[in-house]
Amino acid sequence: MKYKCVIFDCDGTLLDTLGDIVGAMNKALVLQGYPAIPQIQYRDMVGWGIFRLAELALPQEARTDSNIKTLADCAAQFMEEENKSLTKPYPGIAEILSKLSDIKLPHTKKLSLAVLSNKPDNVLRQVVKNFFPYIYFDAVYGMRPGMQPKPEPEMTWELLAEIDCLPQDTIFAGDSEIDIETARNAGCFPLGVSWGFRSREKLEAAGAARIIDKPGELLEFFGAVT
Repeated sequence: MKYKCVIFDCDGTLLDTLGDIVGAMNKALVLQGYPAIPQIQYRDMVGWGIFRLAELALPQEARTDSNIKTLADCAAQFMEEENKSLTKPYPGIAEILSKLSDIKLPHTKKLSLAVLSNKPDNVLRQVVKNFFPYIYFDAVYGMRPGMQPKPEPEMTWELLAEIDCLPQDTIFAGDSEIDIETARNAGCFPLGVSWGFRSREKLEAAGAARIIDKPGELLEFFGAVT
């Protein structure tokens, strides 16, 4: 069997978080005196992390370093503190995670599962724990001070070093061009998922080696042992 690890993006891949991201950022925008943004516009704005999202959400003339940081910090606080009432796993995700968790590799080692996101680390760990309490992830990495966000590969390499897995043995699954670029930059298999925030065309243009339409298609990579 070729692959020993699957790294999942979070927003748009495991969880439909758009409603709560929009709610937190729009609440922060209004609190800081800026207009809220329609949800549909956020689909192409998310994925680069909270600071880039704050920058894109601000009016062009207000995009100073100070304003971006203030807005990002405010939105991150709302994301951490408030109930994730609109967030939900995509259909079939919980089931496929459970099935992947049961896959045995040679020498009795299990398939490694991980989550890597540009979401703030504390927020990411909270939502993963809340929505997948019965799934064991070998690593969960969100953005922390000093880290370079996706699509830079360093965070992926750090995660893989922690769980003792090589990039060439890893599938990186995500819904955006950012995830595909991250996978390619890090040397992982770039797997696009079509059910998230971006279009199939963007995933293809970014260089996805394959795009799946249902979570269950992941099992095809491990058909010999399912």
